[in-house]
Amino acid sequence: MPGRKTDVCDAPWLQQLHTAGLLQRSFRPPAEVASLRYVMRHRPDLVLTAARLLEEQQKVLNEMNLKLHPVFSDLDGASAMAIVEAILGGERNPPALAKLRHPRCRASQAVVKKALQGNDRPELLFVPGQANRVWGQVREQVDEADREGARLVGAIPSESPGPLPPPATRNPRRLQKNAVDMAVFEEAYRFYKVDLSEATGVGAGLRTALMTEVGTAEELLRAFKTAESFASWNGLCPDARITGGRVLKAKTRAVKGRVAQAFRLAAHGMARAQGKMGEHVRRMKGRLGKAEGITATAHKLARVVYGMIKNRQPYDEQKAFRPTASSRAKRLKRMQEEAAAMGMQLLPAAS
Repeated sequence: MPGRKTDVCDAPWLQQLHTAGLLQRSFRPPAEVASLRYVMRHRPDLVLTAARLLEEQQKVLNEMNLKLHPVFSDLDGASAMAIVEAILGGERNPPALAKLRHPRCRASQAVVKKALQGNDRPELLFVPGQANRVWGQVREQVDEADREGARLVGAIPSESPGPLPPPATRNPRRLQKNAVDMAVFEEAYRFYKVDLSEATGVGAGLRTALMTEVGTAEELLRAFKTAESFASWNGLCPDARITGGRVLKAKTRAVKGRVAQAFRLAAHGMARAQGKMGEHVRRMKGRLGKAEGITATAHKLARVVYGMIKNRQPYDEQKAFRPTASSRAKRLKRMQEEAAAMGMQLLPAAS
């Protein structure tokens, strides 16, 4: 039909828009950040492989009735791994195995001894033996990737404003399990010139995602001029599709970026946090639902982190949750509707 839209017609039109500079380019970090991003995107695959090998070992131990997972929180911990390696080495005596527990282990030696009353089936040790050897090799590769990532982070030029200040709260700066083994907090302070740990929910994982996916503060501010554009790139803000004054769709875009995932994980971990950020995530989850509430909190956290980096100011909870003109108007409208439903009327107080 005449005037029908086709890909051939769209291609010259897009070329014309690109020639006039009317198309916004996609975000592409500089070469040194792209190299770092390539290595750090390979690292999670190694961690998942190591986790799968641990599951194979735990499966066979369950078949032997060796209940280590109810006693130890992690099979790759110091106590559990020492016992597993001793079992694979031929040790079968429960009291001797229980003595291998770490002194700081919460489970008593009697509890560990009771959990090791299993079936002595030597033929079942072949599979976990191979899995344990491969697991050790994969963990060595993870450590090698950490060293390479730390080297690439140190090679990115960025001037530090000074030594990292002490934490404002009593919580120490601690790396979570499977976090990148490098000076995450010091390097993030050098990259962004502000201590992001003062904001609730911003841990080592979110810092690592920002450094490895976006780069320094200069690169972030150059690519994203406003907090709205940064939130939109992460797919954390509503994507309203409006035609003829009618809203067709208002959900967020399906973005699977690593920075967006880090913001969502940070929001998910604030379910029991104190302060206004914890109250915000609980209120959003109650109003919108669990998944939508986490996304809304991730959107709020992304704007807070962007504001801290742009203004180079520490986290101010009162300023971050200061009511705006639109929020005041919505609250006033809601109060008026509630008063009207009760047959009452709101009147402004005399000045």
